[in-house]
Amino acid sequence: MFVRPAFTLGWHVLVWTGAYLQHRGSEWRYTNEQVRLILWWFALDPVTGEFAYRDAVLQRLKGWGKDPFGATLCAVEFVGPSRWSGRIAGPGDESGVPEGQPIGEPHPEPWVQVAAVSKDQTRNTMIIFGSLFTPKARAEYGIDIGKEVVYAHKGLARIEAVTSSPRALEGGRTTFTLLNETHHWIESNQGHEMAATIERNATKSADGSARTFAITNAFEPGEDSVAEQTRDAYEAAEAGRAEDTGILYDSLEAPPEAKLTKPWLAKVLEAVRGDSDWLNIPRLIKSILDPRNPPSRSRRFWYNQIVAAEDAWMARYEWDACKRDDLQLADGDEVVLFFDGSKSDDATGLCACRVSDGFVTALGVWQKPPNWPAPNTPGFVPYRVPREDVHGVVENTFARFKVSAFFADPGSGQDDDGEMYWDTYIDLWGQKWGAKLALRSVSSGAKAHAVRWDMRDLRNQETFTEAVKRTHADVLERTLAHDGHKVLRTHVINARRRTNRWGVTIGKEHRESARKIDLAVCMVGARMLRRMILNSPKRAKRRSPGKGRVVVLR
Repeated sequence: MFVRPAFTLGWHVLVWTGAYLQHRGSEWRYTNEQVRLILWWFALDPVTGEFAYRDAVLQRLKGWGKDPFGATLCAVEFVGPSRWSGRIAGPGDESGVPEGQPIGEPHPEPWVQVAAVSKDQTRNTMIIFGSLFTPKARAEYGIDIGKEVVYAHKGLARIEAVTSSPRALEGGRTTFTLLNETHHWIESNQGHEMAATIERNATKSADGSARTFAITNAFEPGEDSVAEQTRDAYEAAEAGRAEDTGILYDSLEAPPEAKLTKPWLAKVLEAVRGDSDWLNIPRLIKSILDPRNPPSRSRRFWYNQIVAAEDAWMARYEWDACKRDDLQLADGDEVVLFFDGSKSDDATGLCACRVSDGFVTALGVWQKPPNWPAPNTPGFVPYRVPREDVHGVVENTFARFKVSAFFADPGSGQDDDGEMYWDTYIDLWGQKWGAKLALRSVSSGAKAHAVRWDMRDLRNQETFTEAVKRTHADVLERTLAHDGHKVLRTHVINARRRTNRWGVTIGKEHRESARKIDLAVCMVGARMLRRMILNSPKRAKRRSPGKGRVVVLR
């Protein structure tokens, strides 16, 4: 039994699509699953007439029919009854709309966009329009179908494919935008900026009724795609961590315990495919059992699950479960700091861990912007991490908090003089604050240093490997708390399990990968320092019971 909205323009949409749209020459018919989605997407507030949802996401397995479904939404917004006329259907209404439900009317100046980060993605939807409209629709609305633009009403209405830069999209007064394959919309291909521009355009619409609808496969965690960002926003609202801004999220996913084995496959696929019975389950099973296809890919594409790679250090839901909105650092807190330095390619990060409860957060992260000019660009200047900016954050941290330990890994980069890129600053930090630290990196010997902690040292690698193991256990046991810092979360999800002589540590997916993990390294290092502080002889002595007396209050 499915709940239906009490007041929805969806009934009129269903009547209209049946009369004016077609599939292979036959009258268009949605599946029951799609009918429910239409009814909810067009749900209205009966008092204000406003739509209940301003944005939607349809996440389904491959082959479900997301592109044809999205094309029908564009068609409705193009020339169909996409806005409430203010009228309500009476008994036996000629429109075919059930009694008591709203009757729609076309938008007077519809401007519909099919947006993606590549032409190939928009083409999947745009080619559908050639056969979607019935001859009756073409004649009645004067529809003229081109490869990248569809016109109606002598050019007053249009559907267009857009893949241009965000700057070119800025200012458009679109009435509806279909966001295609948002799991591919990432920062490096300007997907983030495109999504932000589209959202602004919809928000400033004259009548306040412009909306966006995204279609996507299950995204890959850690890519920070628009699909992942939207899912995070929806889950935050569902959990009460954020304001509900009106996102309709529709996803049919296999449960986490579902296995990729023969006894499970048929039943799970039948459930996940929903009403899309055109998907051939025996064929899907063969693909899943094919050893050339990694399990993570099969789970994403056919189980519609949000899963990490096989060698991922931590799943996103494991890290997210430790998020605490009620915790934050306060001035005067006792903390430990871990710094991971880089010159240009990797990120440079600084994390803090509060000694009292183990709460961890990122204080800063510096990395090359995704749109940094390529080396062959005229006037190219190599990116360098701004050391003065980093030093300013470190100074502010020591001014605000009681820092008990501060380890800094210098990395391997060199400056123009051939000196290690971070050595001067790490030496400065040791000279300036080393005497105040309760725990020093190297306390004696020729290489004594209060702050410098080179992770290339074998002894340090062994110590860090143990810290990786303990940190992962803390997450699973929910004894680690963090504030949900966005970049830290991304770096944790990016981290992969890597085996060394002491066990399992973390590393990038490959050496040249653009998916950074440096803040994850800083987080593990900060948790490591907290354990060192708590296990230090001085701290143990402070905790030891002394002489005293027991006073009983009556």
